[in-house]
Amino acid sequence: MTLRRSPRLSLVIVSLAAAVGLSACGTTVADGEWRSVPRAGSPSAAPSAAPSSAPDTSMAKWTDCKAEIERSIGTSLSGVQVDCGAVRVPQDWANPTGATFDIAMVRVRRTDQKNRIGSLLVNPGGPGASGIELAAQTPLFLPGEIMERFDVVGFDPRGVGKSAPVDCLTAASKDATTAANPDPAPQKEFDEQVKLWRTSINPCVSKYGQSLGYYSTEQTVRDMDAIREAVGDPKMTYLGYSYGTLLGAVYAHLYPGRIRAFVLDGAVDPNLDGITASEGQAAGFEKAFDNFAAACRARGSGCPIGPDARRTLHDVLITVQKKPVAGRGGEKRTATTGHVLSAVTAALYVKAQWPTLEKAIADVSKGDPTTVFALNDSFTGRNADGSYNNMTDAFTAIGCTDDRNPPTVAKVRTLQAEWRRKYPLFGAPLAMTMLSCAVWPGTHDPYPVGAAFGAPPIVVVGTTGDPATPYANTAKLASGLGTGHIVTWQGEGHTAYPQTTCIRENISNYLLTTNPPPDGLTCPAS
Repeated sequence: MTLRRSPRLSLVIVSLAAAVGLSACGTTVADGEWRSVPRAGSPSAAPSAAPSSAPDTSMAKWTDCKAEIERSIGTSLSGVQVDCGAVRVPQDWANPTGATFDIAMVRVRRTDQKNRIGSLLVNPGGPGASGIELAAQTPLFLPGEIMERFDVVGFDPRGVGKSAPVDCLTAASKDATTAANPDPAPQKEFDEQVKLWRTSINPCVSKYGQSLGYYSTEQTVRDMDAIREAVGDPKMTYLGYSYGTLLGAVYAHLYPGRIRAFVLDGAVDPNLDGITASEGQAAGFEKAFDNFAAACRARGSGCPIGPDARRTLHDVLITVQKKPVAGRGGEKRTATTGHVLSAVTAALYVKAQWPTLEKAIADVSKGDPTTVFALNDSFTGRNADGSYNNMTDAFTAIGCTDDRNPPTVAKVRTLQAEWRRKYPLFGAPLAMTMLSCAVWPGTHDPYPVGAAFGAPPIVVVGTTGDPATPYANTAKLASGLGTGHIVTWQGEGHTAYPQTTCIRENISNYLLTTNPPPDGLTCPAS
């Protein structure tokens, strides 16, 4: 199972705000320069122009759905009005009079709202995570002054959740790819995983055919502008996490004059190819695990996995590889190294999950994989009854459609060996994640890359201990946009806002006033 995905919101909300991740198979221009690269017939052919015959999105029609949303997130929401709506968009923005998708939205506003500024569009990342789910939970984590002045609008991007969801990977195939050995050394075992991915993905092509090419980042960005128009905002205010920063960057390139204030937290560098992005994540997760291990070591006997967490995990992986661990309490699954590493990855997204990670490693070493399964299932979108949400389907379809130049199967095999030496825990597994796009038979529709000429200041937030979107991406994204202002958080985990007073006050002030923080501002960990 790929490591480049968002944990579910229930996992991340304890620390932050969002389920956030990196795009599945990042794309770039070959020469490393920021510029627009439209494909033939692509809507990118006129980057700043709106299609002339798009569906009527003049105003969204909203209906009360508070009870439904509360049931879906399992939380009561007080002092807010919650409404649901949809905007109709072309399946292909290059053919705006053709077939359409309905993009589902939710709007959350305080019942005592005063001095309303407009809408704050939010995206949690992924690709594949639900913006409706994120927006519904914003009363639990966004600062009060933001909730008081904005309608918070979340949307499920095309292919996700309630918006024409891609649904073609079976639960059995997801179980199999999750359980698979994350570093198959024998050629025969590697070949079996290639076959597993081909078999898993083939139903997607059979079901959707060439329409898979409509589930791309650029098409979603066009949808975002339709949402802006539908909610009645002349300019967009946006908060995007992780992959949501890629959506924001592409929007800023295509529609720079339609931006009011953009916060891009957990930067994806649009200029990176999939291989470079994956290697950056391998290094990022190694660093995050080292930080986790150092914290464990500093606690001495208080850490249940001993003074050398890396050695302990290494030993556990060897033991589980030899003999997978049977589930308890009616759990029919048997925990494999794939489950264990997936659990480790999920916990490293959020520092607040480090104690849970300690427990997971300690328990599975004693024959109890319960916590490993809990972390794993939060990460992969698996429900208690064995069904899944469509996060993996959307993640694969969107990421592989975006990919301009995916690696070959042979290249994945070469990188697996190279990265195993460089990044002992996460190198080979992250190389293996690229198999999905290496065998992807669908259409490719790379997103345009380029500066946001004429845009106002855009705030790009980076976390020095971020494993999924490494901190180095922050300056690259800000520079590439041309109007980026960097804010650094010296913290751990994936994304920053609204953690700590420094981050919260500076970012909130920008959203409220459009006055950016000083470029290069650094906020301490706590």
